[in-house]
This record gives sequence, structure tokens and C-alpha cells, in this order.
Amino acid sequence: MSHKTIVRVRDVMRPKFDMVVGLDTVADALKKSCHPESKCFVVDMRHDDDEYGIVLLSDIAKNVLAKDKSPERVNIYEIMSKPVISVNPEMDIRYCSRLFENFGINRAPVIEENKVIGVVGYTDMVLRGVRDRLS
Repeated sequence: MSHKTIVRVRDVMRPKFDMVVGLDTVADALKKSCHPESKCFVVDMRHDDDEYGIVLLSDIAKNVLAKDKSPERVNIYEIMSKPVISVNPEMDIRYCSRLFENFGINRAPVIEENKVIGVVGYTDMVLRGVRDRLS
């Protein structure tokens, strides 16, 4: 019987990401961005009973750039997805990949104890979870 090593979301997620607030403009968020490789902004909760949101760079391209809107005049809350589908850091990346496929998403925040600790996407799961294990 073969034993497969389980690769967890925690092992492949990007721990560095950009957190913004819904009232930020797209221009403000882009100026503050320190981690463009995460390809998204996580939108912080306004209070304890709120939920996290997410804005992908592709959302900015589709909803601001393609519509010829000014990034200085579009707020993050206007283009964010909220509530966001999140994943547990202990989830097996095979199940995470299935979750993404089932819900038509390609990136999600990783939440532990109600705090975002990272972001994971298909690229992370394939390049850091599958390819690195083949070496």
C-alpha cells in the first residue's frame, strides 16, 4: 500500500498579502500594495459581525479598466466579492482545488481563528504543492 504525503493549504499559501478597507479607492489600494504576487486584495471586516471580502486584480481590470472608470473614483466596496469563500489552513490541497472548481473561484483567503493568515490560489497549489513534490 502506498502512502501519499498530504499537502496542506498552509504549506502552499502566500502568507504575505494586501489588506484594504472597503472605503479605499482602487487607486489607494494599488498605491498601498506591497504584495502584487498575491493577485488580490483582502477586504477587512468593518466590525466583529461583518465578513471578509476580496478583490482580484482581474476584478479591477474588468470593472474599472475595461469600463474606462477612474480608479480614483471607484471604491473597493463597489467591486469586491463579499462574503468571501475562505479555506482552512489544514485543508488538503486536493480538496481545496475541488472547492475552487465547484464554486468557480481561483483564489481565496486562508482563515484561522477568524483571522486571515494568507491567500491561496491554483498557481500556489500546482507550483508549490505538486511540482515541488515531484523534485
